[in-house]
Amino acid sequence: MEDTKCSRGRFLRIIITLFFFLLSTSQFTIAGTHVKYLPGFDGPLPFYLETGYIGVGQSEEVQLFYYFIKSESDPQVDPLVLWLVGGPGCSGVYAIANEIGPVRLDSREYNGSLPTLSYNQYAYTKVANIIFIDSPVETGFSYSQTQNGKHTDTHLACEQAYQFLRKWLVENPQYQSNPFYVGGDSYGGIFVPITTRVISDGIEAGLEPRVNLKGYFLGNPVTFLSGVDNYKIPFAHGMALISDELYESLERDCGGEYQEIDPKNTLCLQHVHTFKKLLTGIYEYHILEPVCDSISTEVHKHSSQRRSLDEKFEKLKSPITLPGMKCREHWWLLSENWINDDAVQEALHVRKGTIGIWEYCNRNLPYTSTIEDAVPCHAYLSTKGYRSLIYSGDHDLTVPFQSTQAWIKSLNYSIIEDWRPWTFGGQIAGYTKTYSNRMTYATVKGSGHTAPEWNPAECLTMLRRWFYYKPL
Repeated sequence: MEDTKCSRGRFLRIIITLFFFLLSTSQFTIAGTHVKYLPGFDGPLPFYLETGYIGVGQSEEVQLFYYFIKSESDPQVDPLVLWLVGGPGCSGVYAIANEIGPVRLDSREYNGSLPTLSYNQYAYTKVANIIFIDSPVETGFSYSQTQNGKHTDTHLACEQAYQFLRKWLVENPQYQSNPFYVGGDSYGGIFVPITTRVISDGIEAGLEPRVNLKGYFLGNPVTFLSGVDNYKIPFAHGMALISDELYESLERDCGGEYQEIDPKNTLCLQHVHTFKKLLTGIYEYHILEPVCDSISTEVHKHSSQRRSLDEKFEKLKSPITLPGMKCREHWWLLSENWINDDAVQEALHVRKGTIGIWEYCNRNLPYTSTIEDAVPCHAYLSTKGYRSLIYSGDHDLTVPFQSTQAWIKSLNYSIIEDWRPWTFGGQIAGYTKTYSNRMTYATVKGSGHTAPEWNPAECLTMLRRWFYYKPL
């Protein structure tokens, strides 16, 4: 039962295996380019960055753009990571410049000039070689040469990620023996376990080059698309965002189901409406941070609707609209301003004319969700003995830690090490638990939806310990 939910079935896997085998026998040329300087960063980059395109699909009509950053420690032996950004439709640049990469966009008042970058000493690239890809197609700088190739779904995106990886390893054979992990966060909670499963199937089928797959890791992962809201109300109550009385009424009249409510259950609908009204002014990605004002929200709408770049950033330049970096979405808009600069795209070796306005997340992605529950994939990968690290920023309302703990518990593996604190710098950085399926769960205290964005030093320490099989 778990196997059929996690894939299209045995027959389709055979077809996919044959498809990849035929591709593995074809000839292809890939040319990654070393990027030594980036506009906005002072001086030469103190790390190795390579960018390029890799064609996937039967005739390589889909061109996936990637950013490869070598480990800043020991690239010959450190793990190799394929990082899948969430969304779906969010670019690898988002992860590089806001979360786990070696640069950070400086948060400051926007005055119309090119945003600047600073070095991030707590990047995951301190302990790993990381390939960031703009996936699925139509994300970031990835594009299709055909109209049909623009459309993708969950299965196809994961299959194309594996095809990308195999081609990349052919061109970079020095990394074929490195321990390999798939990583991601947010909607990557869907892509990562499925892609890991596809890679595992390819290994069993004997596909070359053989990937030295060891496991996967995820932060605040979207794991199922239906039912997440059921965990937001207990989270909000525990964080004192709603009253005891409202929580008790919700529990009594909704019976724990807050997402798919019977239209005849008027009491439940009324309570849920009150709940949503109370949380209108709460920033879901981190409940302690401010929400953007209405004008900034309108700017975000313009981004989603692909309005002109000039119109959007004229609003950012207005001192009335944006007197300073007051909310996190302003930082994200800065990334759009930075990367849509011609000099930046030239430095990254982007092919001119292949995309329109670059967006950090493509809200109009031609993508169909074909898997809405990744729990069966976690169950399957557990039977194969792969390691996994799952962590939750504990102030995230978007994917509350309760929802992640619930699906982990549903796997029904015995506890090897029970709930205990883990520390950083002599202070409690969160809590952790380990299971017999080689899964480690951890919270990151005080962090939000993309934990390294808020607690970079703690998250790097956590990952380093886990990579090297040390207790958190």
